[in-house]
Amino acid sequence: MSIQKFYTTTGDDGSTGLLGEGRVPKDHPRMEAIGAIDEAGACLGLARAHAQAPQAAAFLEEVQRHLYRLMAEVAATPENAAQFRSIGSEQVAWLEARIAEIGESVPAPKAFILPGDSVGGAYLDLARTVVRRAERRLAALIRSGEVENRELLRYLNRLSSLCYALELLENHTAGVTTTKAKEG
Repeated sequence: MSIQKFYTTTGDDGSTGLLGEGRVPKDHPRMEAIGAIDEAGACLGLARAHAQAPQAAAFLEEVQRHLYRLMAEVAATPENAAQFRSIGSEQVAWLEARIAEIGESVPAPKAFILPGDSVGGAYLDLARTVVRRAERRLAALIRSGEVENRELLRYLNRLSSLCYALELLENHTAGVTTTKAKEG
């Protein structure tokens, strides 16, 4: 019987491999973006595990698959990025359609809200903030020319909006009133 290794030791020197030739330091801006995208996927997993709205889990699972592919493109060297490109305007439109679908059943509040009115909603708000961080990290890579597919940035921007809409849906499904940030 052989024991399965769950590590490679190749990163013990503080570097990590890209999809293509080369390695970069683990604290390289590309790795910071990949890490934030990975974190966003994990937060969405928590939200999916706690989702009460019937469509929320299915939406979130699809988004997690999108993020996996998005992360691969960001991890690819510039000469290999095209072969990993699968996130574009079609996926952005898919997010917009899901947001519109939620908007038909849950009205948007007219003021800022506080997270925490439902467990699923709170996890979605956490995911939204991590998606925003991933968006900021990716914006820096696009601005510097390290990543060229601007649709990735549009995708993350819409994803944060979907997280917000799903938070409202989760609160609605839980039968709670969303708490406004400002009293009165």
